[in-house]
Amino acid sequence: MSTTKRLRDIPISVLDLAPIVVGSTPAVALRNSLDLARHAERWGFNRYWLAEHHNMTGIASSATSVVIGYIAGGTSTIRVGSGGIMLPNHAPLVIAEQFGTLESLYPGRIDLGLGRAPGTDQVTAQALRRGPERYGEDFPESVAELRAFLEPAEEPNTRRVRAVPGEGLNIPIWLLGSSDFSARMAGQLGLPFGFASHFSPNFTLPALATYRHYFQPSEVLEAPYAMVGVNVIAAETDEEAHWLATSMQQQFLGLIRGRPGQLNPPVESMEGLWTDAEKAALEERQSSTIIGSPETVRMKMQAFLDQTQADEIIVNAQIFDHAKRLHSYEIVSQVSGRE
Repeated sequence: MSTTKRLRDIPISVLDLAPIVVGSTPAVALRNSLDLARHAERWGFNRYWLAEHHNMTGIASSATSVVIGYIAGGTSTIRVGSGGIMLPNHAPLVIAEQFGTLESLYPGRIDLGLGRAPGTDQVTAQALRRGPERYGEDFPESVAELRAFLEPAEEPNTRRVRAVPGEGLNIPIWLLGSSDFSARMAGQLGLPFGFASHFSPNFTLPALATYRHYFQPSEVLEAPYAMVGVNVIAAETDEEAHWLATSMQQQFLGLIRGRPGQLNPPVESMEGLWTDAEKAALEERQSSTIIGSPETVRMKMQAFLDQTQADEIIVNAQIFDHAKRLHSYEIVSQVSGRE
């Protein structure tokens, strides 16, 4: 698919999984996140999102709203938000209050991205809610309830339950997904949509087509707005980038085996660490991943944009060494015309 849209024409954002590397701690991971956010702000990235995961020893952003406040408080202009809050884990009123508080503290800078998965295993999901649940099945109703809490009250004294702060605040809500369920829902509601191509690449184009097909103009959007996530590991040479990417590959391998862990240092080769079947599964899940030198990254990011027609790209980079992670994002900013 050809397009006149260029990388410099669209916003580029950061998706931070707050990686806890082997030999380090969540405290260090969170300080690194703030450092990355400050650099991202200077480098011209549009927004900085954090994701909710639980019972994962390699991710420090489980208390996502708290971390968003930390990042927003340490930056000045970049938008900060959730990519996403896993709504089945929370009462909608609680999220309305949390993000109402964030928006009150950092007006005009907070995004609320919502997902319908628990963001963890089923045992942990039960621990989060402590009761019989229908995870994700009531997601549309929960989204509607949350949006109602954030709407202005026509007659405040008659509303029995109010989100304070939250009520009447303009907090952008995004629906996020890795399949077509939230794509259709986002389109029907006229909301922006974020797709997790960084771990579900095979469903990217069908989900985007679904979103655009079902889109109905709303008070929020007149036309579809799709942001697509992609893994980008950039370095000065293709060889170095592929070496750095072995940390992410090891992490994905742990997920495939059902043993998520901390981010390991790079290795010279993945051969001997995975079976042929695991290698094939991992390569399928990372088929949209972009790894390489500045010129390679520029070409592949443009090709990704040509293919998806995304309105915005959000970049994830699971890199063991913090300085090299910063440099990877700096390269992305340069090749996409941020600097």
